[in-house]
Amino acid sequence: MADALATRAGTAGLVLADAIRVAAAVSVVVGLGWFDGVAGALFFLVLGGTMIPRALGVPVRLDTAYSATLLLAAWASVLDWYVRFEWLDLVIHAAATGLVAAMTYLLLVRLAMVAAVDEPSLPRVRAGSAVIAASLGVALATLWEFGEWIGHTYLDDRIQVGYSDTIGDLAAGTAGALTAAVLLARGRSAGARR
Repeated sequence: MADALATRAGTAGLVLADAIRVAAAVSVVVGLGWFDGVAGALFFLVLGGTMIPRALGVPVRLDTAYSATLLLAAWASVLDWYVRFEWLDLVIHAAATGLVAAMTYLLLVRLAMVAAVDEPSLPRVRAGSAVIAASLGVALATLWEFGEWIGHTYLDDRIQVGYSDTIGDLAAGTAGALTAAVLLARGRSAGARR
């Protein structure tokens, strides 16, 4: 009985995650049709990003949180929510960085480039996993800030940049990466959907 309930909950979660992917695909069309090429390109990147957890077969909750956060972040940018609600930028940077760090770590596990958090042959693999995930998150947050600067300089000057914005985004991203690192170190390998 418990297994049947867990299977139904997992199936419903997967349907929700796939619905987010469909929304990302629709957003590409909406972005190109009602906004501009930059919005269309942004949603196209989000669509590609939402396919990664499906391809990796990560846990459904992580898939849903990751995909929904990417899509929300893109829509918040296109609709200028970051200007209207200044606090949202930091919240999204923390959440997205943590989720992207976790997803990148799981991708590296799948590619056999790093050990899974439950690898029995390594005595301190959980601590090492946390260090790798946190480092990935901080590095990716830094690359994101480079991307924002390039976007502002060469594509669209409405993209918010500046010293305070960049430092705040990096601090929020680091907090998200550290949170993801702790959660990953406490969890198990995500080799299959649960």
